[in-house]
Amino acid sequence: MPFVIFACLLIGGFMLGNDDLKAQDKWPQSHRGDRNVGAQFATRSQVIAKNGMAATSIPLVTQIALDILKKGGSAVDAAIAANAAIGLMEPTGNGIGGDIFAIVWDPDSNKLYGLNGSGRSPMGMSYETLVAELKKRGRTDIPPFGSLPVSVPGTVDGWFELHAKFGKLTMKENLTPAISYAREGFPVSQLIAYYINASGKRFLDPKYGLEEMANFFATYLPGGKAPVEGQIFKNPDLANTLSMIANGGRDVFYKGAIADIIDNYMKRIDGTLRKADFVAHKSEWVEPQSVNYRGYDVFELPPNGQGIAALQQLNILEGYDLRAMGHNSADYLHVHAESKKLAFEDRARFYADPDFYKAPIERLLSKEYATERRALINMKAVLKEIKYPDPDVLKDGDTIYLSVADKNGMMVSLIQSNYRGMGSGLVPDGLGFMFQDRGQLFTLKKGHPNVYAPGKRPFHTIIPAFVMKDGKPLMSFGLMGGAMQPQGHAQIITNMIDFGMNVQEAGDVARYRHDGSSQPTGEVMTDGGILNVESGIEKNVVQELRKRGHNVKVGKGGYGGYQMIMWDEKQGVYKAASEMRKDGQAAGY
Repeated sequence: MPFVIFACLLIGGFMLGNDDLKAQDKWPQSHRGDRNVGAQFATRSQVIAKNGMAATSIPLVTQIALDILKKGGSAVDAAIAANAAIGLMEPTGNGIGGDIFAIVWDPDSNKLYGLNGSGRSPMGMSYETLVAELKKRGRTDIPPFGSLPVSVPGTVDGWFELHAKFGKLTMKENLTPAISYAREGFPVSQLIAYYINASGKRFLDPKYGLEEMANFFATYLPGGKAPVEGQIFKNPDLANTLSMIANGGRDVFYKGAIADIIDNYMKRIDGTLRKADFVAHKSEWVEPQSVNYRGYDVFELPPNGQGIAALQQLNILEGYDLRAMGHNSADYLHVHAESKKLAFEDRARFYADPDFYKAPIERLLSKEYATERRALINMKAVLKEIKYPDPDVLKDGDTIYLSVADKNGMMVSLIQSNYRGMGSGLVPDGLGFMFQDRGQLFTLKKGHPNVYAPGKRPFHTIIPAFVMKDGKPLMSFGLMGGAMQPQGHAQIITNMIDFGMNVQEAGDVARYRHDGSSQPTGEVMTDGGILNVESGIEKNVVQELRKRGHNVKVGKGGYGGYQMIMWDEKQGVYKAASEMRKDGQAAGY
């Protein structure tokens, strides 16, 4: 082949992989090959290994986790190492400027532990000060970007809490892989290149009024352009920050040099977060909450997260014979969507920082309450709006996810996020990470449990999950993506328990996502919302759902990203999966 022709074809290939993602849409799903065994919709077989397993959204990170396990680290050590590296390699979803939640099965104590590593709003910004500032900007809600939605990042403290209880290696050993990749560089993966480019465009929109943009450009857009797929990307500032943490511990972040830099940065841009907010920060060990679904105990963390919405949905679904309905049939999708709406009404009304409001969790998770709520579902029509008892009456009655398991039986379910996309858009001077914008999830509605207050944790979307059977650990899993997470958890559970799918099939099969429910930020559903479905849902099913009153939209995007590790006690092996919607990988040894 002549060199010129070869070079043109080569360049064309690079252009397709890097710059023209939409061009890939020309290849229809019908061009997919056939599998010899297993479900045809699955992208591959589940991964099986005996000694250790890691499932993350970035293949390089999965290898880091396995290296830590082989070095003698615990599953928690490997999870911390992986999380630090994902903060570098997938900055569009997480980083040390965000929050962290985890569920850990400890085989030594034979116990499940929950960690809430979410940060709080600035103590120096009162409700009245916030409202006045919003009024000056012509807003009636908290903006998605800039300094106003920034809360204290909880991730670093969460790492050290987990490490103190379950770590075997030093924190320096755990952070070294991420530090090395930050200094030497790593190739950017396909989806992350796409999201960095999209995030930059949003931050530049003048309506959001970011106070400072130069640091974002310097850190994430080298040469003024978003990195493309396969480009070697370096973040020396983050390497220095992680080195400081590795050598100085959590206090260097919350009480020392890093806290000082953040304090000075916030003063420079007229932000309200201060060093005192970092000094006061602490994570909280919490008791995971559970319901039994057809003999399996499904665990989530309590509010201020949204995990128990998945449990409420499962309680309602348990009253239906989903298997007889058929997977992704009109009846199946109808009861899933309607039960989600019911659970999300309670999510909108009751989920908030437990230091400020005690949600009636026992009542919300009771089978009796689920029976009452299930009675509101009509199989031939949709719920447009939902009325429920007064809270006092009831009292009486884009994120990353990873899972790691080690040879001793410890299993970690960990989720970490900057909230909306990359976060606030603000990168503190010389530190190489972006602040989260989680504070946008407060409401300004006075009297609401989730109303803004200084020193308060906002409602949180990120939720790790865990499943046990007969008192023994079974599945560590999660599914990223804002409000998609609880309804995604419910789909994964029913896929496996009701339909017998394996861990890979349960993640790859077509999903739904219902939008438009009432929100903890004050919005109220009055029109039944929108039922989004992937193209794998059959056309006749979509037509039937529309007949029942669902506003159905068919399309890709927004259905989350899933990882799972399952322990097969009978065979003595771990089985794991990382789905096809992201760049991830499950691997073991």
